[in-house]
Amino acid sequence: MKTIMITGGSKGLGRALTHAFLRRGDNVAVCARGEDGLESLRSETKRLAGKLLAVAADVSIERDVERFISLAEQKFGRIDVLINNAAILGPSPMPLLLDYPTCDFLEVLKANIASPFMVTKRVLPGMLVNGSGSVINITSEAGAIGYAGWGAYGISKFGVEGLTETWADELTETAIRMNMVDPGSMDTEMHQLAVPERDYSLPKPDEHLDVFLYLASDASLGVNGKRFEAQEFHLEGEY
Repeated sequence: MKTIMITGGSKGLGRALTHAFLRRGDNVAVCARGEDGLESLRSETKRLAGKLLAVAADVSIERDVERFISLAEQKFGRIDVLINNAAILGPSPMPLLLDYPTCDFLEVLKANIASPFMVTKRVLPGMLVNGSGSVINITSEAGAIGYAGWGAYGISKFGVEGLTETWADELTETAIRMNMVDPGSMDTEMHQLAVPERDYSLPKPDEHLDVFLYLASDASLGVNGKRFEAQEFHLEGEY
């Protein structure tokens, strides 16, 4: 049994991951900005094997980061796995950069780059003391290739990839590993906002979770600084 921390855990991929780890019997600490989504999550997971802590918090605000992580450490004693999932899209439909409002641009960068930095910075000391830990950052195809029209969101995911690679290199001599996962296009509220004209089907968020279970498990010990594509990941056996 491990303790898993998931930011942005009340909907989409975060919600699917919360269900998956609770079914396995893990402790799961999640946060989200809206209390309504968290209350629904508490209700629908109360019969699952693991224990859930769901906290209303905005991880772009440092005092919320401190409160959330302190509550998780108080309840569960340690954090074994951190999944930096929380992110915002920005304006929808997304404007071209020339027309992108500066305030919105900065808000997206703060939420999508500064937030995982702050959460990871707060969680890592405990992992280092415990001598183990896995950090999983969520990236996107738009963070590997620049696409017109993906604006601050795509740029922020380039930042997440740089953050992951730099920090993973700094952790090379430790027992902590940091990797990133591109979950691919999914049928989520965010994708609907990003591509409002979509007329094609997409996989549900719970259809391609194996890579997250792998990176959270001891099977991935020694795997550090790698980029994974969730919908292309296949690994035989239990983890």
